[in-house]
Amino acid sequence: MKKNQLATIVSKLENKPAWYRKWVLSFALGSTVKFIGTAGVKCELLTREKSIFVLKNRRKVRNHIKGIHAAAMALLAETATGMVVGMNVPDDRIPVIKTLKVDYLKRVKGDLRAEATLTPEQIQNIYDTEKGEVTVPVTITDSEGQEPIECEMIWAWIPKKR
Repeated sequence: MKKNQLATIVSKLENKPAWYRKWVLSFALGSTVKFIGTAGVKCELLTREKSIFVLKNRRKVRNHIKGIHAAAMALLAETATGMVVGMNVPDDRIPVIKTLKVDYLKRVKGDLRAEATLTPEQIQNIYDTEKGEVTVPVTITDSEGQEPIECEMIWAWIPKKR
């Protein structure tokens, strides 16, 4: 399977120290997708199979009860799932979010961590299918290890040129 542009950039950072990789990926993503940069979403891990992103509970993203705002939680889930899909979509296709369903279950305590994964079969399907969709599992946990939200993220991809 040929690496796309994003996967190529990430692989060039593999031999760098972890702190540097995280900083470069977070900076690049935040510069490309301004809302991610404004919210302060940070990349902890990004591979073709898994992504981990974090969001600190800081003033910019808080709601009126001092927890992370509902929209910021959805942004974190979308970022984690979108980036793992983005690592696998060939360069002649465009990934787009199709369904973003979030159930808010309990109050957030502290910071949030999102972990999204793809199976080898899902990755192969993305690579082999010109136009399609995939449901990307994502787990969001807070500082106490609780899951304050449950998400269903369906990503699609379409050819760049029609």
